[in-house]
Amino acid sequence: MKAFFLGEIGLCAALLVGGAGASEVQNFPLTDASGLLPHNVSFEPVTYLGRKAIRMTTVTHGDDAGLAVLAGTDFQDGTIEVDIATKITTPPGTRMPGFTGVAFRSKPDGKEYELFYLRPKNALAENQSMRNHSVQYCAEPGYGWYKLRREWPFVYESYAEIEPETWTKVKIEVAGRTARIFLNGSGKPSLVVDGLKSSNLHGAIGLWGYAGEESYFSNLRISPAAPQPIKNVSEAKGTWDVKVSSDAIGFQTSMKLTQDGNKLSGTLEAGSGETSPITGTWRDGYVELSFPFNWPAGRDGAPGPTTAFMDGWIDGDGAKGRVRVDGRADGMWVAQRKAE
Repeated sequence: MKAFFLGEIGLCAALLVGGAGASEVQNFPLTDASGLLPHNVSFEPVTYLGRKAIRMTTVTHGDDAGLAVLAGTDFQDGTIEVDIATKITTPPGTRMPGFTGVAFRSKPDGKEYELFYLRPKNALAENQSMRNHSVQYCAEPGYGWYKLRREWPFVYESYAEIEPETWTKVKIEVAGRTARIFLNGSGKPSLVVDGLKSSNLHGAIGLWGYAGEESYFSNLRISPAAPQPIKNVSEAKGTWDVKVSSDAIGFQTSMKLTQDGNKLSGTLEAGSGETSPITGTWRDGYVELSFPFNWPAGRDGAPGPTTAFMDGWIDGDGAKGRVRVDGRADGMWVAQRKAE
């Protein structure tokens, strides 16, 4: 195999549909590798399961992923549709669920992107935990599957009825900070991500695969939509009215935050005039906060001290995201900044 770079056909296609900010639908048949910019991958045009497609493999063969960026794409909001298949090539007896997916809002160098990918053999497992790892969202760098699974179990992955060595129709809908993935023509999403992790608000589309497999792609279509009016500039400082809803408890409170560069600190009203200290970080309007929390008696879960975690995006004077009380609850939070 050899790596293919942007060819005359791919360049012409990119010019016909427009460059950055294009509103036209873009179609990539993926019957050859024209217009694909490889990052640790190589390509070969093939016929697989009766259709012309691109077969993609990684150049390195360790614990490595690879990405092919589609030249002429600059996607913010809208729909991405593509057919994908995975053929696992590791020796028998080696656990390998397969990893094939679609990146979006990617930097041109392929080092920062949002990603949905499928693990088709996990969907066939007898172990229910493994079955629940069939569809995955992550964002590179910094928000890979391991971090997301450990900090927010089963929030960024789910089960789906998929199989290896079979074409799977994938549709991804992106609107602002929310993305959904639909499989095989279903009108119901297999996974919903409310609070995308990357600070990239637009970027290229990419084909994503992993070592130990062959990833196949065919019939990619990009349909832009009007971008949501969001920006990554909102500061965290101020006093906020906060409402928390979860699977075990709900409450309203107030928090006051101060900001020193990327570091956050402050206090949260804990009732009866008491406050809890808040610490956290800020990145382009994305916040990650933690604070001590005293779980009340009379609720499911052992009463007593624990820790609560909040993450999410600030947009102007509003904010929302996920909340987790360690070992006790999982849910969402919304907040509104008070006028000074």
